[in-house]
Amino acid sequence: MQKLAKREEQIMQACWHLGKAFIKEIIAELPDPKPHYNSVATMVRILEDKGFLGHETFGNTFRYYPVVTKEQYQKHAFGDIVRQYFNNSYPSMLAYFAKEQKISQEELNEILEIIKSQKK
Repeated sequence: MQKLAKREEQIMQACWHLGKAFIKEIIAELPDPKPHYNSVATMVRILEDKGFLGHETFGNTFRYYPVVTKEQYQKHAFGDIVRQYFNNSYPSMLAYFAKEQKISQEELNEILEIIKSQKK
C-alpha cells in the first residue's frame, strides 16, 4: 500500500467520513482554503488509480467511495512510522510517548490494560 500525500489523505479522510460522495461534497469536507474543483477531481482519479477509491456512475457524474478502509490505512501508516522512527520497536515508540509527550499516569494505565486484554 502506498503512503498518501497530505492532500490525498485529506480527501480520503473526507471519503471515510462521508462513505460515498460527489466531488462537491468532498470539497466541502476539506479544510480552508478550499482547493479548486478540478484539482480535487484530479486527485480523486489518482486515488482511484492507486486503489484507494472506487466510483459509481450517475449519468455524466461519479460518486466516489473508499475501497481501502481507514483502519487498513492506519495500520499501514502506523507500521511505517514505527519502522522509520522507532527502529521497528514498539517499546521504543511507547517510551518516546511516555517521556516526550508527557502521557499521564492514567493514560499509561489505560494502555497497560489494553495490552493485558490483548494477551487473553
